Amino acid sequence: MMHTAENKGEEDAMAVTSHLLVVDREGDNIVCSSRRRSDSSITAALAFSAFAAACGSFAYGCAAGYSSPVEDEIMSDLGLSTADFSLFGSLLTVGGLLGSLFSGKLTDCIGRRGTLGLSEMISSSGWILIAFSQGVWSLDLGRLLLGVGDGLVMYAIPVYLAEITPRNLRGGSALLVQLTICCGVSTMYFAGNVITWRILALIGILPCLVQLLCLFFIPESPRYLANKGREREFKLALLRLRGENVNISQEASDIKEYIQTLHQIPTVNFSDLFQRKYSYALTVVLGMMALAQFGGATGILFYASEIFESAGCSTKVGSTAMAIIQVPASVAGVVLMDRAGRRPLSMFSASGMCLGCILTALSFLLKEHQKLKEYSPYFALIGILGYSATCPVGIGGLPLLLMSEMLPINIKGLAGSLAMAINWSTSWMVSYAFNFMLDWSSSGAFLILAGVNALMVLFIAKLVPETKGRTLEEIQESVTRILN
Repeated sequence: MMHTAENKGEEDAMAVTSHLLVVDREGDNIVCSSRRRSDSSITAALAFSAFAAACGSFAYGCAAGYSSPVEDEIMSDLGLSTADFSLFGSLLTVGGLLGSLFSGKLTDCIGRRGTLGLSEMISSSGWILIAFSQGVWSLDLGRLLLGVGDGLVMYAIPVYLAEITPRNLRGGSALLVQLTICCGVSTMYFAGNVITWRILALIGILPCLVQLLCLFFIPESPRYLANKGREREFKLALLRLRGENVNISQEASDIKEYIQTLHQIPTVNFSDLFQRKYSYALTVVLGMMALAQFGGATGILFYASEIFESAGCSTKVGSTAMAIIQVPASVAGVVLMDRAGRRPLSMFSASGMCLGCILTALSFLLKEHQKLKEYSPYFALIGILGYSATCPVGIGGLPLLLMSEMLPINIKGLAGSLAMAINWSTSWMVSYAFNFMLDWSSSGAFLILAGVNALMVLFIAKLVPETKGRTLEEIQESVTRILN
């Protein structure tokens, strides 16, 4: 009888332990229930934090999509030449390059949230200058400031999202960036058809202000807090993101153990980035940053109207269809990235971009040789829409995702700045040279892009690792050991 009572007491104790969560908010000890693991469903805090971060990428999409629908109106109101407006458009990428040079260091110094807030204050200043501009200098300065803000935010957002989301949701959260960029571009395309350029610039401030407000209510990245030795804040931030009834002990232990290992490594200088143990991660991240841009995404976005017009398509129909098709494609990428995996989805995406470029090149070749005149415009329309549909599914967000996943936290600041500098500089090269390439040979330009995208398929197949379902610590530890 006594033995039965003892067994019953043990069972009751185990039942209580398995159902309760005790959080000591005055100390550093957190005792968690084992009912749910930390790689679980989306919590309200996680969803709101992701929304707050995504407001920044939506704001970038607004900046990227602003110049196309307002070109004629701005040139007419301010008396700008084509060269003046071309400079105005390209200053976004110049500012992005400047901002990217400081993005990694800033996120390490003032945190992920601090960098997001600073970037939106800079971007808001740029929109105000554009909205009330009376001449070229204020217009260009506003566009440059927009670029600087975007250079900061487009590094901080994927890093923040990767560090706050559990491993089973991380891929989808990263492609959320691409989805909201597409939504921002589409918003500007549609709104620019019915409102003036000054009011459109004021609308561009709204997502910046929304993110600034949201930043007061979201936690800092737990990994950043752990790296800074802020133990109590680290545990509370992780618990808030995962939920009150989730067991965070294993995830917290893994993060702390990895951070402690990194703290034993000497301070990293820029020259240290090129050590053998980091070469694989850098090769993949920098290679994907460059290939994704040289694949033509920026050029096609900036000069879509001219491409459709040269091919004999309706500019309005083509541009509108292009803006619309990217949104469901981005949604598909968010849903599929953590199910299908990074490698297969990205290879499909790059293959679709390659095929789209081939079809567009074929359209221009047929037009040049006066063959199938009534059908050749449709090849260009299908090619550009196919490119626009497949790019956001994988390649649109993969470089930023790989940067946030593969770079170890001790070099993430410096290496991330280098990666974003490559991204923005190659983006500027493509946006500047694309128009000249079209003047040289439209079919030749798209055949070159097809070749780059085919090379990207091989690059992914040979070098890019599958990171689905793995923690950041597991990924970063494995990539630094590959060449050791």
